[in-house]
Amino acid sequence: MNSLILTLGICACGGLGSVFRYLADGVIRSRWMTIFPIATFCINITAGFATGVVAALFVEQSISAPTHLLLATGLLGGFSTFSTAINEMVSLSRQKKITAACYYAAATMIVPVAAVAMGYFIVQ
Repeated sequence: MNSLILTLGICACGGLGSVFRYLADGVIRSRWMTIFPIATFCINITAGFATGVVAALFVEQSISAPTHLLLATGLLGGFSTFSTAINEMVSLSRQKKITAACYYAAATMIVPVAAVAMGYFIVQ
């Protein structure tokens, strides 16, 4: 695959992932309003799990390297959002919700990584 076409495809998939994140965020927030930023957390867990699946499929050679880049870097990179999670931690801290900010920080560092491993091992 031509590197320019691959780069443009990754950009397009990243945009699509961002749209999916926006839509998922709206659906989750409309159903569950909590102090804990559940929408971003759920999105990052889902993205982590899917990244694990994509990685395992690539390792097993079920998908090509360009497809791996389109999905993992593009689509799932656009869907997940670590920067929003960090911003939400700061917002919780500014609101003096220190305990919630600490729990969210710990959960955001641990659970999505565990989801990647789970996705990977389910495919393996």
